Amino acid sequence: MDHDIADISLKDKGHLRIEWAASRMPVLAAIRERFEKEQPLAGYRIAACMHVTTETANLMLTLVAGGAEVALSASNPLSTQDDVAAALVDVGIPTYAVRGESSDKFYEHINAILDTKPHIVFDDGADTTTVLHKERSDQPILGGMEETTTGVIRLKAMAKDGVLRYPIVAVNDSATKHLFDNRHGTGQSSLDGILRATNILFAGRRVVVAGFGDCGWGIATRAKGLGADVIVVESDPVRAVAASMEGHRVMTSEDAAAAGNVFITATGNIHVFRAEHFAAMPDGSIIANAGHFDVELDLVALDDMAVSRRVIRDNLEEFILPDGRAILVVAEGRLVNLGAAEGHPADVMDMSFADQALAAEWIIEQADELDAEVYTLPEELDNEVARLKLEALGGGLEILTDEQIEYQASWQHGT
Repeated sequence: MDHDIADISLKDKGHLRIEWAASRMPVLAAIRERFEKEQPLAGYRIAACMHVTTETANLMLTLVAGGAEVALSASNPLSTQDDVAAALVDVGIPTYAVRGESSDKFYEHINAILDTKPHIVFDDGADTTTVLHKERSDQPILGGMEETTTGVIRLKAMAKDGVLRYPIVAVNDSATKHLFDNRHGTGQSSLDGILRATNILFAGRRVVVAGFGDCGWGIATRAKGLGADVIVVESDPVRAVAASMEGHRVMTSEDAAAAGNVFITATGNIHVFRAEHFAAMPDGSIIANAGHFDVELDLVALDDMAVSRRVIRDNLEEFILPDGRAILVVAEGRLVNLGAAEGHPADVMDMSFADQALAAEWIIEQADELDAEVYTLPEELDNEVARLKLEALGGGLEILTDEQIEYQASWQHGT
């Protein structure tokens, strides 16, 4: 007799969801199949601090298939899917993560995965790398990987200051990561999180997107596609022009605060919206953050301004200001796509995590040649991931003729 999914255990639910994600990750599946045969990670221990989701679970299983010993902790207190964590523990992968864990527990879990004495570290936001440099500087590491824009910014600053201790692959800088994961994944999943928390209609809303990098670009595009009037706040002049030419209005944060009614940050910076902005926002404004850290919205200032606050829906808190206006905060100002939804679809994380798996293999192969710097995955590996994804999508890649290749390589041709 079949049972409703609500009746099955937490770990069994996790297994089913991991299996569902795997069915939409064909590139990672191809790598896992090769890893099982070749065992390129055999003898290596990997500590991963990442969002504990179904997609991450499939990456961990791929690394294990390649021969690695793996331990996992959460890279954000609200991003853990407890059923996934239970399923991973069930198959023997130590997983230190509980949704809603405290800051102390968060760092306790990071130290737990580092206690396994890993050769390689997978990071998402550079928290584990920071702990290794500040608190465990005597612990040897072969190399690392970084998944997100915010983490890469931190790592490049460390490399510039000459304090980086080991080579790190900036997986986020791979074209098959940031052009798809950041744009299409963040764009869709951030709005998904806001919709689940609020059930609003985006059509007709004035949506302010702060930051027009790949993530902000994706959010603005998806909001516009749902019928929103999109306003962009951007400090980089080139990105600001790009936003304007995409059809968005570009304003200062001060002007946008008074004009918008949904506000989404994706800058990687601190206090993008703060007290003076909250004072200008219309009644019922919704604020959410799609950046890695929960510092883009100055919620301490908002709390100081408020005369009352209450949780009004799951992942939605209402702050009442002295003049009676309400400001609604989604997912505590943490990553909205994971705090209020399930994160990026597996279809797009397929490429990002294929990059991660190949980066682990590459850093082992190249270990003797690498310095303590931030590296990008070689272009040929990036292109191979794209080729495999296109094939899985049913597309065909054009092959240039010898004549075309020769023509492109020569400067001696006329008009």
